[in-house]
Amino acid sequence: MTFFDQARQALHLPEEALTQFDVQGTAQLASEFPVTDFAVAAIGAAGMALSELIKVQFGQQPRVVVDRKLASLWFGWSIQPMGWQMPAAWDSIAGDYKTQDGWIRLHTNAPHHKAAALQVLQCADDRAAVAEEVAKWSGEALETAVVGNKGCAAVMRSLAEWQAHPQGRAVAAEPLIAWSSAEAAFPSSSWRPEEKRPLAGLKVLDLTRVLAGPIATRFLAGYGAEVLRLDPPEWDEPSVAPEVTLGKRCARLDIKTPAGRQIFEGLLAQADVLVHGYRPDALARLGYGEAERRRINPGLIDVSLNAYGWSGPWAGRRGFDSLLQMSSGIAHCGMQGAQSDRPVPLPVQALDHATGYLMAAATLRALVRRVTERQASTARLSLARVAHSLIALPRGHVEAKDLEIGPDDLSPTVEKTPWGEAKRCKSPLTVGGLPLVWEIPASRLGSAEAKWGE
Repeated sequence: MTFFDQARQALHLPEEALTQFDVQGTAQLASEFPVTDFAVAAIGAAGMALSELIKVQFGQQPRVVVDRKLASLWFGWSIQPMGWQMPAAWDSIAGDYKTQDGWIRLHTNAPHHKAAALQVLQCADDRAAVAEEVAKWSGEALETAVVGNKGCAAVMRSLAEWQAHPQGRAVAAEPLIAWSSAEAAFPSSSWRPEEKRPLAGLKVLDLTRVLAGPIATRFLAGYGAEVLRLDPPEWDEPSVAPEVTLGKRCARLDIKTPAGRQIFEGLLAQADVLVHGYRPDALARLGYGEAERRRINPGLIDVSLNAYGWSGPWAGRRGFDSLLQMSSGIAHCGMQGAQSDRPVPLPVQALDHATGYLMAAATLRALVRRVTERQASTARLSLARVAHSLIALPRGHVEAKDLEIGPDDLSPTVEKTPWGEAKRCKSPLTVGGLPLVWEIPASRLGSAEAKWGE
């Protein structure tokens, strides 16, 4: 079964939706896995979900067209700086290290995750020093120690090892999208669909971090949604902010304070959609578990993301795309295929991107249920379950093809960002001829007020 078929079934899209779906081009990313097909399917699923929503709103179903080259590019970096450089993608010690018995990846982009790893290793903030200390550990012992110290690490496992692992088995038993819904009274909404901006006025509260959640809300903003992203006072993600804040207003809010809680509850009460990527118990510990969110806003569409799945012994483990590629066997499979002596990940953060587009698609399907059935829906997704879908696809090495970025691949619009002027790759998707279009340029985190627009 193709990934598009898996996504279509998970989203409860009708089979005839396939007749409205076209793919253009022959480009592909080099990998042991069908990454470009995966990208096309994920973006196409979001497009088909939007097409179905437009059909409900306006009576006619538009065609969905995905460009293979642009889809491949958007699974990497869409922004093309003009006269400036993107910040470094990785911290100075993030990466893969040889252990006594294999390989481990340390994810240290967040300062507290870096501190956790260095505390376990008891060494200087220096790549050579880290490598020397890591080499003294067995992989699983170090993984356990770093994770136990609230850090982020993942041993490289083979596909077979992951499939036999308790967490791998738990994830395999989960649905690609876990749905629940109930009848609800919907508060007054500013959502006023327009044929050219079908999500115009839709209020989306974004509590997500790198990278899947922000991709989901970026997509929704591209068709008119008002996205308000909230970050805690100390959080920053400079390596990806120019890429993922496009179309959004970004504010800071401390919901651990009484004033912050009051503001948050007011924003949540007025939201149409909440998208969040905290670990499963994080919001509950702050007093905002699912029942409380529903009390504040009974009609809320609630879409959430977890890294390692929603069941099993690692359900609460911190995780990122690069770590899931190590844990799930993807990096090991890449190493074998390339006949390399070290892990070979996917050419892009494909798990993040695909999950993000599925989260956007789930939001759109929930909007259809809101309009047609007066249902308030909850959807849960995970990077690990999306990885399981990728692993299940036919594999075989393919070489890169037609991926050079030329002037025709870029939007003519110049985007004025706080970092400097930039251009974006053209939209990888059109729905009834409508591309993704963003009215707000990328911005720094905390650059806006924590309030809905007038």
